[in-house]
Amino acid sequence: MDLTTLEGSGPGGRIVKADVEKARVGAAVPAASARQPAVAGTDAPGAETETAKGTTTYQELTRLQQVVSRRMSESKATAPHFYLQAEIDMSAAVEARSRLKGLTPEGEVVPSFNDMIVKACALALKEFPLANGAYRDGRFELYSRVNVGVAVAAQDALVLPTVFDADRKGLREIATDARTLAGKVRDGSITPPELSGGTFTVSNLGMYGVSNFSAVINSPQAAILAVGAITEKPVVRDGLVTTAHLLGVTLACDHRILYGAPAAEFLARIRSLLEEPLSLAL
Repeated sequence: MDLTTLEGSGPGGRIVKADVEKARVGAAVPAASARQPAVAGTDAPGAETETAKGTTTYQELTRLQQVVSRRMSESKATAPHFYLQAEIDMSAAVEARSRLKGLTPEGEVVPSFNDMIVKACALALKEFPLANGAYRDGRFELYSRVNVGVAVAAQDALVLPTVFDADRKGLREIATDARTLAGKVRDGSITPPELSGGTFTVSNLGMYGVSNFSAVINSPQAAILAVGAITEKPVVRDGLVTTAHLLGVTLACDHRILYGAPAAEFLARIRSLLEEPLSLAL
């Protein structure tokens, strides 16, 4: 069997046993039901058609894009999403990172705000095991390890490499892991094991100036945190107007396992950890 003709359903598009068995069943279908050759004017690869929209060309999805498309569709179709939004005061975190940057020797990794968010999520996940679980086959799966997936934009799709045991790692170790994984995604050397095993996901679009957005859960995980940009805004404190560095986040939850009140408490815990960044080092 030519494996290049198969669509992998495993981590990172890997071909697994079920894909081979499915292809064998498809090969047994009578020839009369086989796909007919494409004709001119159809959506054959590379074909062009002229419509009121102008010249239309067609582009086939890569194997990775096919996997992402299928999984996102399945997630929205099967997991009842609900969303919680919050605004986090990152002023103390901004100051702490500035001091860290000044104390870090040249050439060493300086933890980013996203690394702080990953660490805060990991610590909160230890306190809220349902957020670190999944709903599958009519029951809850609760995991002993806290593995946070970090969304990285690859050349043709969104990839989720995993920071394993993020709750046990320091900020610098998380920062090193995250940069190594992102580099592997971009040069195409990421491996299936590094894309699997995630129990929660963080997706950050703040670097593009996005203030807030709602993400699709990476099923079967219970939730995903969408992170926007940190912006300096006016706030009122003790009756006086001042400024603060505020971060908009949205927590998308699978209502089958994570209900409103526990989800709100989980998000509040993430906020409290980020607003007092010293707690991330304890």
